[in-house]
Amino acid sequence: MRPLDQLILAENSAWPFVCETASKVPGRALIHPPAETSPEALHRTQVTTRSPMGAIVYHSGGISIEEGWLRILGSGSPAIPRSLPDWNAGRSKHFYLIADDAVGGFFAIDGGGLGIEPGRVCYFSPRSLEWIPFDGGYTDFLIWACTDFGNFYDYLRPSDWRQAVENLGPDRCFFFYPPLWAKECSLESSRRGDVAVSETFDTQMDTVRQMNSSLPKPTSEGPKSLIARSLLYAYKKIRRN
Repeated sequence: MRPLDQLILAENSAWPFVCETASKVPGRALIHPPAETSPEALHRTQVTTRSPMGAIVYHSGGISIEEGWLRILGSGSPAIPRSLPDWNAGRSKHFYLIADDAVGGFFAIDGGGLGIEPGRVCYFSPRSLEWIPFDGGYTDFLIWACTDFGNFYDYLRPSDWRQAVENLGPDRCFFFYPPLWAKECSLESSRRGDVAVSETFDTQMDTVRQMNSSLPKPTSEGPKSLIARSLLYAYKKIRRN
């Protein structure tokens, strides 16, 4: 691993670019102060501050977009209580998670394991339960997030999303039942709760594995949580098909 002094580069730092990009649309992007452990986070990430990713990890606790609808990970803060390296530890393999949204969608850089293109940002859609390619790498993703989503979230946002996000915890996301990937799901009328981001990610990965393999039937009887009910829903759907 490269030592920290080879990663913190004052000359040609990407931090001014990050700040300029985040300020393009007033009130859209909020940069959070860095954690005291930001040097350690940068060292574990092993990218220099000449890159936007390294600059965000070292100089910020992360960036919230549109009141927290989208969370770009940095060194961690009360507003985004996860650091980039901590979030990836033991969770990602041959890809690198960089951001997530309020409906349980996850952005990652393909390291060869997603089968799209190394270095390309990809989005795990809670609608399709598939990784889909984003048009560009990390810098392109940052510009897009800080300026305009376009129609990207048209089919993932309930009509009351602004009010709902205001009441959403900093490390939680919405979870629907029936789940978003089910044809029976309605953003407006389906039951909606909030769960830990980590639980959402793990559950969605488990659901994909169940759909792609013959895993044993879930053993819990009468699951009451949205997460447990959705896993059982996935199992029953597989059995019907």
